Amino acid sequence: MEQKPENGKRWVVSTQKEMRDAVVEVAKLARRRLSIYTHDLETGIYDDPDFLEVVKHMVLSQAYARIRVLIADPTRAIKNGNAFVNLGRRLNTYIEFRHVRKDLRTHLESFCIADETALVYRLDASRNEGIADTYEPGICKHYGSMFDEIWVASEVEREFRQLGI
Repeated sequence: MEQKPENGKRWVVSTQKEMRDAVVEVAKLARRRLSIYTHDLETGIYDDPDFLEVVKHMVLSQAYARIRVLIADPTRAIKNGNAFVNLGRRLNTYIEFRHVRKDLRTHLESFCIADETALVYRLDASRNEGIADTYEPGICKHYGSMFDEIWVASEVEREFRQLGI
C-alpha cells in the first residue's frame, strides 16, 4: 500500500480566496501536466495573476509541459474575455481548450489535477466549497480517467484560438 509522503497535505476550502489559493498551490506542483475541468473558467480563480504566473513559469521552464482545459460553458469567457484564454492564445502549443460535448455536460463538479498526484476538487462548481490535496494519486487517477474520456469526445474550442474577439 502506498504511503502518503510527509509533505502531502489535505485541506478543506470554503471561500473563493481559499479556492484560488488552493488552485495556485496545486498548480505549482505540476511539472508536466495540468488538467482543468471547469464550467466557465471561474472569474477570480483561473484569471488570477498568481495562477497565470504559475502557468507561464510551468510552460516556459518545462519543454514537455501541457495544460488541458475542458470548459462546459465557454460563452462567458469568450464574451467577456479572460486573461487565461489570452495567455492560452499566446502559448497555444502548451495550452489547449476544449468545449465539453453537450451530452457530456452532466458533471456538476469542477477540478484541477497536477501531474496525476495533486488536485483541487469541488463537488458543485457553482460553489467554492471543496477539498485540495497535494498528494492523492488514487483520486487523481480516477478523475484523470474521467477527464481523458471527456477530452477525447470533446471539440477544440475555435473561439479560444482566434486572435481577436
